[in-house]
Amino acid sequence: MTTHLPTGWTIERIRALSQDRTAIALSLDRLVVVEEPGRSEYATLQPEVILGFHDLCLVLDDDEWFMGQLDTDGSVVCWASYGADLAEAIRSL
Repeated sequence: MTTHLPTGWTIERIRALSQDRTAIALSLDRLVVVEEPGRSEYATLQPEVILGFHDLCLVLDDDEWFMGQLDTDGSVVCWASYGADLAEAIRSL
C-alpha cells in the first residue's frame, strides 16, 4: 500500500516541524491498535497515514491523529488521540 500525506503536507514540512530529519511515511501494511481506557482489549485502527519518528508514530484514522509506538514486529500501539490538527500532533512528540 502507498501512503499519501494529507493535502498541503510534504515529508520535508513534517521533518522541519518535528525537527526530526529521519521522519518518514510508513507503509500501511501493519497492525495498528489503540488502547481504550477501562478495557483490557485494543481497538484496531484502519490508518490512512502512518508517520514514523524514530520509535514514535502518528497515525491518521477517521480524521484523528493518534500517538503510538512502533513495536519491533512493525505493529503500532497507540495510546491516545491528539486531535485532527497534524501540526499540533507533531508538536506533541
